[in-house]
Amino acid sequence: MLDPSEMLNARILIVDDQEANVILLERMLRNAGYTQIETTMDPTSVCALYQANRYDLILLDLQMPVMDGFEVMEQIKKIESDYLPVLVITAQPGHKLRALNGGARDFVSKPFDLVEVQTRIRNMLEVRLLYRKLADYNQVLERTVLERTAELRASEARFKSFTELSSDWYWEQDAQGNFTSVSGPVFEMLGIDPKQTATQAGSATDRNAAGRAQLAAKIAARQPFVDLLFTRSTADGRMQVLQVSGEPIFDDASRFAGYRGIGMDVTDRVAPTLPQ
Repeated sequence: MLDPSEMLNARILIVDDQEANVILLERMLRNAGYTQIETTMDPTSVCALYQANRYDLILLDLQMPVMDGFEVMEQIKKIESDYLPVLVITAQPGHKLRALNGGARDFVSKPFDLVEVQTRIRNMLEVRLLYRKLADYNQVLERTVLERTAELRASEARFKSFTELSSDWYWEQDAQGNFTSVSGPVFEMLGIDPKQTATQAGSATDRNAAGRAQLAAKIAARQPFVDLLFTRSTADGRMQVLQVSGEPIFDDASRFAGYRGIGMDVTDRVAPTLPQ
């Protein structure tokens, strides 16, 4: 919504080669409370004035010497291609449709009906100022999206860096337990086929059946697990100790979407403390 002061502080330009018309329109606007009003009787100056001031409304006479109102609109359109804030003033009924087709937003007829002129000015200004507010909002929204995207990418980069420093691998699975993303030698360390699920992987060589069962139970219950240890035998008969942490993923509708987690080989640190 627009504040009344926004309307009254709108920038308005009156263009008419007749001084009496300029005085009448300016007096009417000032009596109505409008404060930012400029005038010119030189149509050739309008383009430069608009480029410098970007008026919210131009009251434009069509019948002027040297350059008529139609030519003025064509000049303004070279600067303002989206929205032409022009209210034309004409005594020729046949010019109204031509002016609207040329980009004008509305018209008033001579001789003036001051109530009609005020109403059309107010309506045009309301549309123009709301249009500008929407454009400004879209710019802010676009800038915010770009900033948030940059922050997200930076956060993802930091997270990836942290996981690489703190773990030997990072993994993600879908709701069916299939691996969808891995970082590091996950499959080599676990000795599994990438098509296997977490509960299927390594069970034949797992020395810690209890740990494997605990992991399967956590996943079945959609619960997080932290620093879960389990052991397995490598192809050359060595014992390998793996430490895994994970958390469930849910979509916007709170539906289970899978798991993500980290893991590391802690054999050198933990194996000496385990019973042989």
